[in-house]
Amino acid sequence: WMLLAAALVFFMHSGFSLLESGCVRHKNTQNILAKNLIVVTVGFLCWYVLGWPLAFGVPNDSETNKFAGHNNFVMDGFMDSPSSFRNWLFQGAFCATGATIVSGAMAERTQLKGFITYTLLLTSIIYPIVIWWGWSGNGILSYTDDAGESVSLVGPALKDFAGSGLVHMVGGIGALCGAVIVGPRLGRWDPAKQEEFDGHNIPLCVLGTFFLWFGWYGFNPGSTLSMKSQGDGHLAGLVAVNTTLAPCVAGLIVFFLRAKVCPPRLLDVGGFCNGILGGLVSITAGCGFVKPWEAIIIGCIGGFVYQGTSMLLTMLKIDDVVDAVPVHCACGLWGLLAVGFFGNPDEGIGGNG
Repeated sequence: WMLLAAALVFFMHSGFSLLESGCVRHKNTQNILAKNLIVVTVGFLCWYVLGWPLAFGVPNDSETNKFAGHNNFVMDGFMDSPSSFRNWLFQGAFCATGATIVSGAMAERTQLKGFITYTLLLTSIIYPIVIWWGWSGNGILSYTDDAGESVSLVGPALKDFAGSGLVHMVGGIGALCGAVIVGPRLGRWDPAKQEEFDGHNIPLCVLGTFFLWFGWYGFNPGSTLSMKSQGDGHLAGLVAVNTTLAPCVAGLIVFFLRAKVCPPRLLDVGGFCNGILGGLVSITAGCGFVKPWEAIIIGCIGGFVYQGTSMLLTMLKIDDVVDAVPVHCACGLWGLLAVGFFGNPDEGIGGNG
């Protein structure tokens, strides 16, 4: 189960590659594809050396701290605990996904050496430490206190089933910082040159969106982390249904808004694609905690969150080529918050609503 889920998450990189290459101008296609390959190759090597130890490296003597792990460097000790191999692969695919989010936002004006440096920092230090905080069971956002309760430094423990905040929002914040630091593409905000910056291949964008959506069925249902009981199967089924419904409604809302209410007031297929992705990100935190009708509401609001944030970036003249910040950062934040409004722990599925 874990290996299948890891393969599906890994397959998402083909979706990112297609989507980003379709969103850039033709002359920059090879550059953005090279960056997608670098993220995967460099990212997994960084995960091997530093990423996993900082994210999940619980020391053998159980003397942990709440900031970062510090064990299993370069897979030390894995042969004594063979189950770690499949977890390493699954979580490593998540790490590479978080870094890929950054590449699209900074496309067409970032030097390769700068992007490689950013990837090294994100996959070796930034992302792994955040994962330790939320998913290791020992970090500041989720740990067990002396009374045996799951808590955080600010009260209740973080609930993020598959990574709206810990994966997508981290990548989205990295994308926002990168887009602001490198600045806009030359002439990007010149009214006379707007059409020059349109993506060169909408079919690639649509195909990439479907590839990502398909891979999300490893991302979310795979986060059950096991498939050895009837309960695991029921939970994975619920997660898969929620992962289907939320993007449907989010995509339709963005498509309608851009056709009738907001610029460009035409049938914007690229916006439709990003609305779908925004819905997927929005439901990722709560997909295992909410009922299908709640997933529809979360996706609905996620569509508005995406559209509003996309318009805000334009007003602020922040050049995000693929709208990674609205999709992953804004919708990731909404996904985290949604778990506080929806779901019912008394029904055995979690949430705080």
